Amino acid sequence: MTERIAPDICVIGAGAGGLSVAAAAAAFGVPVVLIERHKMGGECLNSGCVPSKALIAAAARAHAFSGVQDFGIVAAAPRIDFARVHDHVHGVIAAIAPNDSKARFTGLGVRVIEGAARFTDPDTVAIGDAIEIKARRIVIATGSAPSVPPIPGLDRVAYLTNETIFGLTACPGHLIVLGAGPIGLELAQAFRRLGAAVTVLEAQEPLAREDPECARVVLDQLAEEGVTLHSGVSVARVEAAGTGVAVVLDGTVGEQRIVGSHLLIATGRRPNIDGMGLDAAGIAHTPAGIEVDRRLRTRNRRVYAIGDVVAGGQRFTHLANDHAGLVIRSALFRLPVKARDGGVARVTFTDPELAHAGLTESEARRDHSAIRVLRWPLSENDRAQAERQTRGHIKVITDKRGRILGASIVGAGAGELIATWSLALANRLNIRAMVAVVLPYPTRAEIGKRAAMGFFTPYLTSPWVRRIIALLRRFG
Repeated sequence: MTERIAPDICVIGAGAGGLSVAAAAAAFGVPVVLIERHKMGGECLNSGCVPSKALIAAAARAHAFSGVQDFGIVAAAPRIDFARVHDHVHGVIAAIAPNDSKARFTGLGVRVIEGAARFTDPDTVAIGDAIEIKARRIVIATGSAPSVPPIPGLDRVAYLTNETIFGLTACPGHLIVLGAGPIGLELAQAFRRLGAAVTVLEAQEPLAREDPECARVVLDQLAEEGVTLHSGVSVARVEAAGTGVAVVLDGTVGEQRIVGSHLLIATGRRPNIDGMGLDAAGIAHTPAGIEVDRRLRTRNRRVYAIGDVVAGGQRFTHLANDHAGLVIRSALFRLPVKARDGGVARVTFTDPELAHAGLTESEARRDHSAIRVLRWPLSENDRAQAERQTRGHIKVITDKRGRILGASIVGAGAGELIATWSLALANRLNIRAMVAVVLPYPTRAEIGKRAAMGFFTPYLTSPWVRRIIALLRRFG
């Protein structure tokens, strides 16, 4: 017999965005059903942000041994026990998992159902033949999965994605990475620091979305650490090579064959919408995701879509959480909301980190007739010098009147430093606000203030300013 449920809100997907919607709605006493076909916590907890940052942290500890001599410390090279690195990564997942668990959300008053959801009509979601749900509002938060390119031979070899690489209990001898975006380069550097030889292959430009000056700092560091990067390459095919794998590249002078022990596919992500019956619900979608309006509603006004599943959107956990808040305000309180169409901060968690918010220099030049570009290097920061982490800089873009348009930071702690500039952008602040703030010394955050002060440097040599000062001096 089919069980029929009629909650106020049905959430499909228990990743970051879906969990936020369910928890908030339940906190207001609203009946909520949450459906998840795989693991609670979604990609971020199980195969994305959490395990990757745990692995990066282990790799950073190993790499720290290479620089201690600069501080007058003598240390031997570290011995990597990769099985214990694996245990560390999964220990972090296990420590966070209770916050996202079925037990916790059941305790909050959420009905959690395990299974694959599909629409049978515009108002109904079914889980197999056992459960039928008719909710006042439905939220699709099914996230995304690795996008695997149609490379000849790839289906006949073993390969890794971010969903499987954290299951390794032995370090690869030679890891080949397809894709030089944030995921590919973060993992490339981490595995290199943990003992693997690493080759990265990229069809376009590495870190193509980022400011080229900032990206170059990251790429130079990776090269110094021994990561081999080939950009602008075309993969002809993939084939088995003994117990490993070979990637064959097309070239102007013939094919080049690169042999490795493991292959990681990091060429982007695709929305999880297959098999959901979106057409039956009257929901417009493309291979890029679900089409929504500025209130995150689909063509079926009863249904919202949030996070990675939204067509044309940025795929960040923090943006999915922001979407969740907007849906709660719209669905429960009927308040007008508008999803952000850009400007959300992003971070590439390499070492050095690369963080950005707002417009890049090229985007600002495209959209504005006149801009100012302000810079300050970490090498001129006392805290960075004390800790010997002087690689990198801040780059701030303003319009001619000083309104902040964007900021890029590359260097140690860039992901934390970008928060101030995200706040400035969200509140449409002028660069004067960043000059006026009093920052603690010594901190890396001072590079932002020093860059901001550069906006006013031209006034130091202005003849009008000097005449005013001369006039005021006459009055003592």
